[in-house]
Amino acid sequence: MTHSNKNTAILLISCPDQKGIITNVTNFIFKNQGNIIELEQHVDKLSGKFFMRVEWELNGFLIDKEKIKSEFYKEMGLPFHMEWDINFSNYIPKMALFVSKHAHCFLDLLARYQANEWPIHIPIVISNHQEWQTIVENLNIPFYYLPISKENKAEQEAIQLQLMEQYKIDFIVLARYMQILGSNFIHKFPNKIINIHHSFLPAFPGAKPYHSAFERGVKIIGATSHYVTDELDTGPIIEQDIIHVSHNDSIEDLIRKGKDVEKIVLSKAIWKHLNRKILVHNNRTIVFT
Repeated sequence: MTHSNKNTAILLISCPDQKGIITNVTNFIFKNQGNIIELEQHVDKLSGKFFMRVEWELNGFLIDKEKIKSEFYKEMGLPFHMEWDINFSNYIPKMALFVSKHAHCFLDLLARYQANEWPIHIPIVISNHQEWQTIVENLNIPFYYLPISKENKAEQEAIQLQLMEQYKIDFIVLARYMQILGSNFIHKFPNKIINIHHSFLPAFPGAKPYHSAFERGVKIIGATSHYVTDELDTGPIIEQDIIHVSHNDSIEDLIRKGKDVEKIVLSKAIWKHLNRKILVHNNRTIVFT
């Protein structure tokens, strides 16, 4: 498990666009001896909404960490009618992994975890298959085998939710977990369940997207990572990428190349979520660099 060396606060804001937001927010930080190290903003002219991400160093900041949220609410959040959230870089999030039989994304994430690439903790892996139990337990991560059927789906999801609470999970990654989550489960983790879709959404839906793409003679294939919502595969998109293919590629080539793209797209989405780079608005995302 990697611990962040940074000691910063990260503020995400969305609110009606109006004069003076940036000036007032940066002045709040400046007057309390904060040093801003990153700031990005975006205005959606169609909706009249303002979005911003700002990160500042906490060393020497005059407001105690425990009081920053209440002070910001009084001075900024309330008068500017903001939706906002503040997080701290030295907090290590807890990520649960869900996986089925296809393990290329799952194994890639475990490798990154072992290599200490991410400031993250994986306290639990859940699967509806047993193939990966030994690998997971060799990393001293608890593995829960919870097979799903029509008859036991509600019961098993209730157990999954109990485990999320038990391990104090912050967010969930579906690393090619081939089960549709129920509404009750999804509503417990709004914009906190990240999925990887083995296709460029919205296109070629179904169980065999690469076969459909092959039949159409496509020249690119892609992958999409998004937050999970009630409506299947239509949640806010976090990351997408493509790879070029040609008439020389077989279906097996498309699948192999597609798996490589899936791994990269999912890892980028997780990285952006970890670093609080994402704001969701009307089923769309503002993803800061």
